[in-house]
Amino acid sequence: MAKYVFVTGGVVSSLGKGIAASSLGYLLKNRGLSVSLLKCDPYLNVDPGTMSPYQHGEVYVTDDGAETDLDLGHYERFLDSDLSLENNITAGSIYKTIIDRERAGGYLGGTVQVIPHVTDEIKTRMRQVGDRDDLDVLIIEIGGTVGDIESLPFLEAIRQLRLDLPPEDTLVMHLTYVPFIRAAQELKSKPTQHSVRELREIGLQPEILLCRSEMGLTASVREKIALFSNVHSERVIEALDVETIYEVPLRLHEGHLDSRVLDILHLEAPEPDLTEWREMVAKIKTAPRECTVAVVGKYTHLQDAYKSIKEAILHGGVANDARVAIRWVDSEELERRPAEDVLDGVDAVLVPGGFGDRGIEGKIKAVTWARTRDVPYLGICLGLQVATIEYARNVCGLTDANSSEFDASTPHPVIDLMPDQEGHEDRMGGTMRLGSYPCRLEPNSLAREAYGVDSVGERHRHRWEFSNDYRDKLRENGVRISGVNPERDLVEIWEIPEHPWFVAVQFHPELKSRPNRPHPLFTRFVRAALDRSPRTVREETPVAVNG
Repeated sequence: MAKYVFVTGGVVSSLGKGIAASSLGYLLKNRGLSVSLLKCDPYLNVDPGTMSPYQHGEVYVTDDGAETDLDLGHYERFLDSDLSLENNITAGSIYKTIIDRERAGGYLGGTVQVIPHVTDEIKTRMRQVGDRDDLDVLIIEIGGTVGDIESLPFLEAIRQLRLDLPPEDTLVMHLTYVPFIRAAQELKSKPTQHSVRELREIGLQPEILLCRSEMGLTASVREKIALFSNVHSERVIEALDVETIYEVPLRLHEGHLDSRVLDILHLEAPEPDLTEWREMVAKIKTAPRECTVAVVGKYTHLQDAYKSIKEAILHGGVANDARVAIRWVDSEELERRPAEDVLDGVDAVLVPGGFGDRGIEGKIKAVTWARTRDVPYLGICLGLQVATIEYARNVCGLTDANSSEFDASTPHPVIDLMPDQEGHEDRMGGTMRLGSYPCRLEPNSLAREAYGVDSVGERHRHRWEFSNDYRDKLRENGVRISGVNPERDLVEIWEIPEHPWFVAVQFHPELKSRPNRPHPLFTRFVRAALDRSPRTVREETPVAVNG
């Protein structure tokens, strides 16, 4: 049975609980322990699949087809392991299970209540992961901040679970904010004190405080926080702002976070070897080359909507010892302005996934610009679909080509609703093509060269698909179908052999990219961007050599 680390947050949201939990997971795994993570989201949606990206950022999809919180992306990237439906709990899924059980008579006429029924179901979900024989530590992150009404059942479930287990088997790590008041030139501990008091009032005493701040904690501030929070001062650990999220594990290790956790949980493990991770962070911060990639989407005002895209591009830069600057381009702006004005100076174009017809013509314009100017292009999900529409219109002569999602009466639906998706348009949650599906790669293609294998499995989230009725037409006009689903003969990847690097994929490769194991398509995409122009190489300072 695993030991439990519960991660809670206070003062304000967006402090980085997911990054803190992921970083601790990485450090413990690096020490040789078996670690998993679980996210508890207090909203009443069953999952984030029907939520706007403006509400909750991207929807992260696992191999088993779960639509989950974006923090699971951080978990997978830091742990370099694949998670599942069990690793994300929402209040909506808890209440749905309880209500379905009540409707079926499962409570034998009893009154259904938050305590014990809701809290018992939460504990059951936590124990389903934590009771695995092969697991040493389960890190459970509670969404929101202490004091939120919707989080109370989860915090009460933690309180009860801690009573059921030996003291050395659980730990609460509370992430707070210590603001620096510039006018007074002082760090203020009062918000942290109030946050811990709120947590203690519901029966949870934190063993570790992780204090976010833009300034280092002074000894006096640390002692004051410890005194009023009933926490040992060596367990008050600062979490300073850093240049890249991948630097967080290194800083937390320097603050002895992993050692403190092991001491409290009565675990022994060797010191971590952080050499490879340090080298990766150094590449991110000091890489000698750089290029610019335009990401053309409709949610670019909130970068969390493309969180995994952003990280996968960064990983591709690491693989090429380069920095990648992202130019976020609103596709609606491209509908109003000439593409050359908006995209001038970029070294590559990426069009990510999305739904709905807003900004679609701007994305198609971006495809035309990249294709006709030999600029490297990577289309992902909707990015494949708009590339297909663009090519059908401007190369194949099908001037009215479109997707049936955007124009149900188009005479040339080169992108069409998948047969098994018919009838699901009005029931949106969890009904798309979701999860990992196999893709067979064609020999001598860009995709086959990038992956280095004949077949891969990639994660999907879509309803519409490349129409096989138009496969021959596009082939006749220069398209190469380089990846096909062998089970249903669906087009998964196509490319343009005559173009320096033009690849469109129906799946989401960004979901499987890791900082220490960059996705091959992003690695090749960034390499193509770097190769395009000598502007991408910085002037380096000559190094004097003795003799």
